[in-house]
Amino acid sequence: MEFAQLEALVAIARARSFSRAAEQLARTQPALSIAIKKLEEEVGALLFDRSQKEVTLTEAGRILFEYAQKILNLRREAIGTIEELRQLHTGRITIGANESTSLYVLPRIILAFRRRYPTIKIEVYRSFSERLPHEIKERNLDFGIVSFDPNDHELASFPILEDELVLILPPEHPLAARERITLKDLGGEPFIAHNVRSPARERVIQAFRRARVPLNIAIELTSIETIKEFVKMGLGLAFVPRMCIEEELRQGKLATVPVQGFRHRRVLRVIYLRDKVHSHAAQKFLEVLKAMAPKARLTSDAARPIV
Repeated sequence: MEFAQLEALVAIARARSFSRAAEQLARTQPALSIAIKKLEEEVGALLFDRSQKEVTLTEAGRILFEYAQKILNLRREAIGTIEELRQLHTGRITIGANESTSLYVLPRIILAFRRRYPTIKIEVYRSFSERLPHEIKERNLDFGIVSFDPNDHELASFPILEDELVLILPPEHPLAARERITLKDLGGEPFIAHNVRSPARERVIQAFRRARVPLNIAIELTSIETIKEFVKMGLGLAFVPRMCIEEELRQGKLATVPVQGFRHRRVLRVIYLRDKVHSHAAQKFLEVLKAMAPKARLTSDAARPIV
């Protein structure tokens, strides 16, 4: 089994065409056909269904495709690590994070890192948190930032921020003047929610259910930034991470009131592959993060950066 054969398999599977894959790889179509035929002979199974206009992977092809991606990623990682050893301060780091983490946590981390290593390239990919452990295990990412402990022996992690979910409302809303409210006070209010299922969303739903209070989700949106704008316009209330509203609270554009009987704290963690041989750049990033990690106990009042 050769790298060129695996590259052909991956390219054809993604392009769903031998001719398009040949163009992408700057090889001839007959050469790709020969490579796949040899690969099929080696594994003893057909890898592509060629009966339709667009070729598709067979069951055996799908299995080999997953392994081929891992092998090719490992090869790129090995070549990149050796190149970085030669050039020292060049390299690339890939980080996965959800929307709010990308906006409100990563900038501070990246700024601290780039002060020391300005020539290292950093690539940030937006992703749903629940997918990040898989992406890291597939070696598609160096690091991920999540709000849960994956409890996976293949992954290592450490905390970088403690945050909490808070109720936000327009400053002119009647409830904004209260020192504290209850879930029952919110029974008649329209709510704006993130349309992505998450532990935070589920915690809110369960809290209302336990209190036997109706939760009126009137609007669902794709981003926390849009949710904040809708709340400012008086279209409803919302529960969001405190770290996302610090600026609006300071400017008086949003208000927050403690809700008796509801508290959801979360700890953001950096996760990475435990036994991975990290590139020079990724190792430096990890060292900077650990150096910025907390030396003391987390606070209990507001979102406090550990980094």
